[in-house]
Amino acid sequence: MERIELVALMTSYLNRSEMAQKICLPAPYGVPVLAVLLLPCLVTGVELAINNSSDNQILSTKPGREESLWCTVHNNSRAEELRWYRGDRTVNLKDGNKMNTTNLCILPVSKTDNGVSFTCKLVRNESIQISVTLDVQFPPLLTGEDPPPVEEKNDVKLTCHVNSNPQAEMVWYKDNSPLTLKRGRYQIHHTSEVFQLTIKKVDKSDNGTYTCEAKSVLGEMRKEFHLTVEDRKPVFPLEAIIAAIVVVLLTVIFGIVARREKIFKCSKKTKETPSETAL
Repeated sequence: MERIELVALMTSYLNRSEMAQKICLPAPYGVPVLAVLLLPCLVTGVELAINNSSDNQILSTKPGREESLWCTVHNNSRAEELRWYRGDRTVNLKDGNKMNTTNLCILPVSKTDNGVSFTCKLVRNESIQISVTLDVQFPPLLTGEDPPPVEEKNDVKLTCHVNSNPQAEMVWYKDNSPLTLKRGRYQIHHTSEVFQLTIKKVDKSDNGTYTCEAKSVLGEMRKEFHLTVEDRKPVFPLEAIIAAIVVVLLTVIFGIVARREKIFKCSKKTKETPSETAL
């Protein structure tokens, strides 16, 4: 009885093997339906690796370095063409650098490469892919310009632009002393790229040098801003009012003089006209 069951199991196994071989047989030329059915058999098991790692990864690096990325095909039974992408844009490769193994050299690495993903894909089936994202680390870099002179009672903004990876800790100083952020007088706007100080309704006590400081594990940097607060100008400038009054007075005077001469001429003409004498 046991021999019968064993023979039945072996027969079932052989039948399944034959069916699997039939399913995965090469499709005859000119039969696209079978080619589509067989595609999973040809692709299944193929995987990619970058620098011997088959997982997506983050590569820490620094500006100026050279990074080499090797993408290889594993578990393949035929030549496979590979393609590199930088973000969503194709990277141009030489013809001899596409089959089974392909190399991408980033020289030199720059700050603009930070956060950029480089992806290797199988050309025959781009769903098979692997990526490396660059983590370009560099010390803080600060930029910014002095604000123009500002009148009393107006608001002013000091904008410090920061570029840093990892993100830096930011602090404002006034005349080399930590700035005390008084509520209602100062406002801070902080993003990964901007560290902005707003001073509300400035007065003469706000004159001075303001310093933006950035610190990270890779270094620190300072940027100075010079603020000049001027006296508030009258809403109606005194000089302009005086000039307008002078113009009006002169216009009136010239008008009176011109009218007086006209009246004098008319009076003189009337006197010179001979009077009529009755006969």
